[in-house]
Amino acid sequence: MLHSLTSKIDRILNFEQASAHCDIPCKIYDPSGAQVAALSVIRFIDLINELHNKDNLSLADHAQLARLVREKEIHAKKVKDEIVVIWGDYFKQPQFEAFPDASELVHNILLTGSLCKQHISRDKAVVLLNLVNDFAEMFWATKGIDIYIATCPYPPSESVVYPKLA
Repeated sequence: MLHSLTSKIDRILNFEQASAHCDIPCKIYDPSGAQVAALSVIRFIDLINELHNKDNLSLADHAQLARLVREKEIHAKKVKDEIVVIWGDYFKQPQFEAFPDASELVHNILLTGSLCKQHISRDKAVVLLNLVNDFAEMFWATKGIDIYIATCPYPPSESVVYPKLA
């Protein structure tokens, strides 16, 4: 009955339609997106440094540099976004009680992600990956899932925390 009444009012007044995204807790959270983004930041910095080592940059090299810097910054932001979603949507009182330093770790990830956007320091990017790995280790512990550390099978060949699923 209420729907019928509002539909009639809508037909008369012709309300503008609105749409919105809701945060339905799907319970599908995984830090691997942040880890891959952090690895990408390192890789883009490596590629930027390869260009830097050239004696002369062609026009194509300059264009490549612009693309690499843009992608580095996009991926540094993606690290931040992925971590904030897990921290904000998944972490609740039980996780904060088990890991009281979680918020400080997230804050450090966000600050380091910003540094990676501002600089082309490989060392800063490796710190970002290590912080994200610490977060991944903490995340998997909240789920009772063991982890292992392995070198990723692609450049930049850095150590990554993986869940032991089998």
